[in-house]
Amino acid sequence: MTPQDYVQQKAAASGSSFYYAFLFLPPPKRAAITAFYAFCREVDDVVDDMVDPGVAATKLQWWRTEAAQAFAGTPSHPAMQALMPLAASFHIEERHLQAVIDGCQMDLNQTRYLDFPGLSRYCHLVAGEVGEVAAQIFGQTQAQTTAYAHTLGQALQLTNIIRDVGEDARRGRIYLPINELKQFGVTAQEILDGTYSERFTALMRFQAQRAQGLYDQALALLPAADRRAQKPGLMMASIYRALLCEIELENFAVLHQRISLTPLRKLWLAWKLQALGRL
Repeated sequence: MTPQDYVQQKAAASGSSFYYAFLFLPPPKRAAITAFYAFCREVDDVVDDMVDPGVAATKLQWWRTEAAQAFAGTPSHPAMQALMPLAASFHIEERHLQAVIDGCQMDLNQTRYLDFPGLSRYCHLVAGEVGEVAAQIFGQTQAQTTAYAHTLGQALQLTNIIRDVGEDARRGRIYLPINELKQFGVTAQEILDGTYSERFTALMRFQAQRAQGLYDQALALLPAADRRAQKPGLMMASIYRALLCEIELENFAVLHQRISLTPLRKLWLAWKLQALGRL
């Protein structure tokens, strides 16, 4: 299996909405974003599949070394072997990869966040930095597009957090800020027990409104000159906002299930934006 085959399989197997946005890219850009996404999945899987925190920490350190060696010219992992020939062309730097690893390191060291600024820092590392790289690959020409990409990354990550509240709690993590749980009178134990209440629904509605506000902010930040090039990111915004609306329609029943869109609906939303140019 070639490195290119490996990253393609990694991206397709994830079932992520990102995959549908990649489909409409020309081959060089699709190859670059697929390889970068495969790297992100590899690092994220270290934490998601964790059994022993010590082993996970060792694996993350291995990835730190691998990223440094790859940019020094000696990649050994197929994801890095696929990415490195394209990195310079799309302005992908080692600092971007190390930032993603930093975010995953936070998942090992921290299972709760006191307030939204703390959570925002985590979102910046695991999603904002990813958004910055993606924007470069898609064809960024304006400096302000970086701010759009970081803001959109935050919105996407908050949507993930809302969707995965129950699943994350069963893994020992509650990303919802502690001070906001207190504000709405929701205890961590209620989340761990899967207990729904009007208080929980109000808390989640507050989280969803914040995410929607970030989507609006991101779209306002995107310069008109880059809108066409950034269509894949706009596809992601369309798919994830539809998911967020679906979660709201289900009255935030996220403690016992993972609400998702069908692959056909994701493909339709991506195609609609590609063909018609609107969300």
